[in-house]
Amino acid sequence: MYFADHLVLDAPRRTADGYMAVRARAARTGVYQYTGREVDPDNTHGLRDQASVNVLRDENTVFDQRSAHSFIGKPITDDHPREGVNAGNWRDHARGVVMGAMRDGDHLAFDLLLTDAATIAKVDAGKVELSNGYQSGLEFGDFKAADGTACQARQTNIGGNHVAIVDRGRAGPTCRIADAAPCDAAPRAFLDSLTTKEKPVKTMLIDGLTVDIANADTAEATIKTLLAQRDSANAKIADAEKSAETLTADKAKLEAEVATLKKAVADAKPTPAQLLDAAKSFALTRDKAKALGVAITDSMDEPAIKRAVIDARMGDEAKDWTDDQVAASFALIAKDAKPAAPSGTPIQLGDARASAASARATWLAAKENAHRSAQSA
Repeated sequence: MYFADHLVLDAPRRTADGYMAVRARAARTGVYQYTGREVDPDNTHGLRDQASVNVLRDENTVFDQRSAHSFIGKPITDDHPREGVNAGNWRDHARGVVMGAMRDGDHLAFDLLLTDAATIAKVDAGKVELSNGYQSGLEFGDFKAADGTACQARQTNIGGNHVAIVDRGRAGPTCRIADAAPCDAAPRAFLDSLTTKEKPVKTMLIDGLTVDIANADTAEATIKTLLAQRDSANAKIADAEKSAETLTADKAKLEAEVATLKKAVADAKPTPAQLLDAAKSFALTRDKAKALGVAITDSMDEPAIKRAVIDARMGDEAKDWTDDQVAASFALIAKDAKPAAPSGTPIQLGDARASAASARATWLAAKENAHRSAQSA
């Protein structure tokens, strides 16, 4: 069965001819996830429709000498070809060669020599992940990894076919080049041909900080810090804008309320006629209260006078009455109350005119009678 895993290129060195020599951690022990269609396409073991199947790759398989050495001399390709690489299509796909293989901790490391200028340029531009293409047998059953993970299959008898440079592979970030030196499996003549030129340092000024962008971990940490600072600043700006919007809305609301109150005050300003009517109403209420024998003080307004009358007449029965209830009861009680007449007798103009006319008529009649008596004599 054919598989493809991934690793990452790093710390490349150049030969005198411009070739690129790199070391890469190519494979690791542990559990790999594949789709059911990858491991059981014919559904022979009932796994085809499963989204993920755990496949165990143990030390005996990864570090088997025959399996590891099967990659030596195999081509490096730019992406995976649609078919396995062989002598018939090697010229179409090969961009370099695997020079050696050895154990590196829990990983299998490869020495790689890239010989194609266009492919080397892609690596320099950032295309640095690798994916191993190989054949492997599969045993199906119940297996357990060293950490106790249950697996449905186990790889056996790995045979290398090629190593592809890809944008993204499978095996994880630990499958990467550990240092700039090739592993000991490479031929001595090849080791002697390597230059000692250090990888150029690439830096970028980011927000006043000089960042070594050639160091992926440092660049990532710095960029994350800058992004966090940017997000924090943006959050503060958003909060400030929100507060400004709230203050603007509150100001508009207060301005509307002030305008409304000013209008209400203007509308509520009484006219002289209204003041006169109010004075008459107050005087009438006060006089009726006095006529009903209720004591009135100068500090009492009209509603207070009415309530004093009702309290005097109704007692506790009216203690919880509203102003409207008090006003209605007062109107009924004081309906027939006669305000006390003011001191002195008011002069009625109509009566004065009538009396004057009557007195003049009497005087004229008396004068006429006296004149007639004088003629008779």
